[in-house]
Amino acid sequence: MGFRIGDIEITVPVALGPMAGITDLPFRLLCKEQGAGLLYTEMVSAKGVMYHNPNTAELIATDPAEQPIGLQLFGADPKILSEQAKVLSELPFAFFDVNMGCPVPKVVNNGEGSALMKDPKLVYDIVSAMVKAQSKPVTVKIRKGFGGESAAAVAKAAEDAGASAIAVHGRTREEYYAGRSDWGCIKRVKEAVSVPVIGSGDITCAEDAAAMLKETGCDGVMIARAARGNPWIFAQCKAFLTEGRVLPKPTDEELCGMVLRHARMACEFKGEKIAMKEMRSHVAWYFTGRRGSAGLRRAANAITTYDGLSELVGEWLSHAESQENRG
Repeated sequence: MGFRIGDIEITVPVALGPMAGITDLPFRLLCKEQGAGLLYTEMVSAKGVMYHNPNTAELIATDPAEQPIGLQLFGADPKILSEQAKVLSELPFAFFDVNMGCPVPKVVNNGEGSALMKDPKLVYDIVSAMVKAQSKPVTVKIRKGFGGESAAAVAKAAEDAGASAIAVHGRTREEYYAGRSDWGCIKRVKEAVSVPVIGSGDITCAEDAAAMLKETGCDGVMIARAARGNPWIFAQCKAFLTEGRVLPKPTDEELCGMVLRHARMACEFKGEKIAMKEMRSHVAWYFTGRRGSAGLRRAANAITTYDGLSELVGEWLSHAESQENRG
């Protein structure tokens, strides 16, 4: 059921995909506790590391409980990427991942992220340089392609350069996250390389994870947007894939407990002011689809303190319980 990245054993084949501004240390820890088998940092600029950008320290902070975790770098210069990987290899990351899938214009316009998929030779040079510069495994995260489909060719170039695993999202750069993810592309990548392949795109529940593994033959799956406000998805996937069990949706009480715990961890990690501003989006994701939560989500946009959030969540829970008792 699991797979290996170099000599690293991944026992649960379900990864939390890196998302800028979302998959920080507190959120990753919550997903790990729920059963995520593999974690990645938010993407880190190799140039930012080189120029000692003060924001980098927070992005590369980890906890021993996260292992195995990969440090995801982005850039387009093999020399800079390899030199910074060598510097960062002293830190407790299990492996390095190179972002070759980010579709955001400010990244693509620098020739980074998914723009790298236009040049398999450059992909080869980047991976080869990073593998030679240090001893930890190097993986890549790619898309279906930039304009047309090029995932299999890019994956093969990365493998030939020494990559230990390939994660592939079944949409092109132009598609961003719209439309259906092409799982057939993931299958074609799996057939083109011999290293483990992690599939990504349109996995919203445990059944989707099982279906992708079966349909594509991939070794693992990656969940990103569907994990926002839903760290329980990893427990659900783990139970379904390993035991065939379908876990229930978290109760209102469990939901509120998770939101407040997430907020406390974020406050400890970033300070209350920044944490509570960032928690506004998380609160909206956590309560999406819950009965009577529209008002709470609107009110959350004004929260500035943990106590304010705790009061807001407590009021919602009391109302939900009274509605339940009436029903």
